[in-house]
Amino acid sequence: MTQFIALSQYSLIEITGIDAEKYLQGQVTADVTNLEIGSSTLTAHCDPKGKMSSIFRLIRVEAEQFYMLVRTSLLPTALDQLKKYAVFSKISFNPLDDAEIVGVIGETDLAEQIKFGNRAIVINPKSAVDFNADFSAWDLADIQQGYPILSDKAQNEFIPQALNLQAIEQAISFQKGCYIGQETVARAKYRGANKRAMYAFKAATNITPELGSEIEMQLESGWRKTGTVLSAVNIDDVLWLQVVLNKMEDNPTFRLPENHVALELQSLPYSLD
Repeated sequence: MTQFIALSQYSLIEITGIDAEKYLQGQVTADVTNLEIGSSTLTAHCDPKGKMSSIFRLIRVEAEQFYMLVRTSLLPTALDQLKKYAVFSKISFNPLDDAEIVGVIGETDLAEQIKFGNRAIVINPKSAVDFNADFSAWDLADIQQGYPILSDKAQNEFIPQALNLQAIEQAISFQKGCYIGQETVARAKYRGANKRAMYAFKAATNITPELGSEIEMQLESGWRKTGTVLSAVNIDDVLWLQVVLNKMEDNPTFRLPENHVALELQSLPYSLD
């Protein structure tokens, strides 16, 4: 059954102006010049050290009009950072607080869909939508499909590759020109500077760990806390986690520190190589 979800965890920002493309090209990790009208991609905005202040879906509406679909918890910091150098550019950022943002998992005939995988986003649908799933179902799909969920707890903590963005859509371009944090992102690719990746786990428990907390890994001498919980969704006592860990070559055993429930590592739909 197709799920229709009110994406209340997101905000929509309209970005317009004759300098919109040029300005965004010098800010985000994606190649904005190659983004066609009606298309979208996940992308990141970094600080000068290459640490991400935001991950968002960039949608090209028209040649000089873009939408930024961003988790509300990242605001206002994410928007303030993106606007930081815009004073000399002909560009404006307008929060669309009244916009209706609909997430669709499965097939739909709603017009003006922005599709990726088996999902779509519809902004201000022209017909009424019968919502039949909670916003946590969208977050669950993100975890299952390997899309990182960045919260304010982890702003300016990770470089894009630590959250697997090099493997998702056109989130990072290694061919475009300079942008903020580009030196760090390039070094992580070409010099192997990134030692971390994002993994997904599943467990049968009613516990939902705090964002930013750790899990435990089994060693020969016992258990050691490791990693950073990036996101957590618990639906009907089934816990799903995204955890940033040092890259794994084998398959160690993990558990929750709170109740020692085993965490089952989930396969990702893309390669981390």
